[in-house]
Amino acid sequence: MSQYFNEMYDGGKVRMPYARLEDWMNAMPASLRTLKQAEAEDLFRRIGITFAVYGEGGDPDRLIPFDMFPRVFTASEWARLEKGIKQRARALNAFLVDVYGRGEIIRAGRIPSRLVYQNEAFEKAVVGMKPPKGVYSHIVGIDIVRTGPDEFFVLEDNCRTPSGVSYMLENREIMMRMFPDLFRGNRIEPVDRYPEILRRTLASVAPQKCTNEPTIVLLTPGHFNSAYYEHSFLADLMGIELVEGQDLFVEGEFVWMRTTEGPKKVDVVYRRIDDAFIDPLCFRPDSMLGVPGLMDVYRSGGVSICSAPGAGVADDKAVYTFVPEMVRFYLGEEPILQNVPTWQCGKEADLRYVLDNLSELVVKEVHGSGGYGMLVGPKSTKDQIESFRMKIKADPGNYIAQPTLALSTTPTFVAEGVAPRHVDLRPYCLVGEGIELVPGALTRVALTEGSLVVNSSQGGGVKDTWVLAE
Repeated sequence: MSQYFNEMYDGGKVRMPYARLEDWMNAMPASLRTLKQAEAEDLFRRIGITFAVYGEGGDPDRLIPFDMFPRVFTASEWARLEKGIKQRARALNAFLVDVYGRGEIIRAGRIPSRLVYQNEAFEKAVVGMKPPKGVYSHIVGIDIVRTGPDEFFVLEDNCRTPSGVSYMLENREIMMRMFPDLFRGNRIEPVDRYPEILRRTLASVAPQKCTNEPTIVLLTPGHFNSAYYEHSFLADLMGIELVEGQDLFVEGEFVWMRTTEGPKKVDVVYRRIDDAFIDPLCFRPDSMLGVPGLMDVYRSGGVSICSAPGAGVADDKAVYTFVPEMVRFYLGEEPILQNVPTWQCGKEADLRYVLDNLSELVVKEVHGSGGYGMLVGPKSTKDQIESFRMKIKADPGNYIAQPTLALSTTPTFVAEGVAPRHVDLRPYCLVGEGIELVPGALTRVALTEGSLVVNSSQGGGVKDTWVLAE
């Protein structure tokens, strides 16, 4: 008996959400599966859905492996997740408004001041400023893992520029093209309204000085960025301009876009570049990606930046441990979604425990992402563990540790047929005048047998995520 929760089978019986997929799976011969897999890859490449891995040689336009076996949630499972995600997004935004304002949660002793004010993601440039509608993080990507029928845990929060939503949309598009009968036989909630809702969210936080229909642009670092495909894809679907720093300039109280018909005022910048590169006059002076003077216009209410500079202090992995406390402090509610138990190596007792149990824990850098800078104890060699031990001892505050969770598995097409593989989930919560969530998400799958690392940069794949209509 596997120790992992299998989302399709319960004691050999098919669980309700997957009832109609068993026949589909059994009726697909290996030859057709191979053909369909090749068709999916061809579609991905033709559409241009590729990503680059920094510091790697080889193909700069690598495909993220796509698995054709969808992951399925019932309407009631999703309703609970949605409620918990929205609650968390509200609390994270309340925290950001507070710590750049009066800092009540710190005064109340609920979170240590050093974790906030000495955090490299804390931007002094926005202290005392309240962005339009009090929203700092407009797109919150919350990474969730499942360990049982009713057990969901938040692994981390992404409050800056969470990527991957293009895969949520394209996985669905490709599945509908390849298996139209599946969609006729199952009532599946659509996800294709995401770009429309994102545009509405961005427009709803237009600045005070915007008097007409807001002009929105998507600011990209350019085509060398690993997520450039997603930037152009979203701009296209929203019907907005995709711009680089050199396409914008500041004059007077506003930001302007260079066009063939002369300058056009910009009201909302959906930025997909890091804080450090937004404005060379305010942050890194050597940045060629940003717009000189953009922060002055932002502070004076002439433009909105989404997500707001400084939002990253809320998704730091040490601050993450206090999100349940934020829910209680700001909303007066109990958290619907639980955190994974976490040890902060900056605390002496926690550090001792972590160093004594490295072979059983997952250890992560506080600011790390993409599966880099982490140790998966049970999957590591003695040498790797000892090497990581030295890193932790050299800078304890830079690390947190968590138990190795028994991530749920879903059926996945592999060379031998169909086999269970571990998955996680990233829904995208949009926060503007209201809070909205499309009924779907990015499911990432660890394609290597036994692996718990789902990141695409570490060899993970993606699959379509279904929410069944009631």
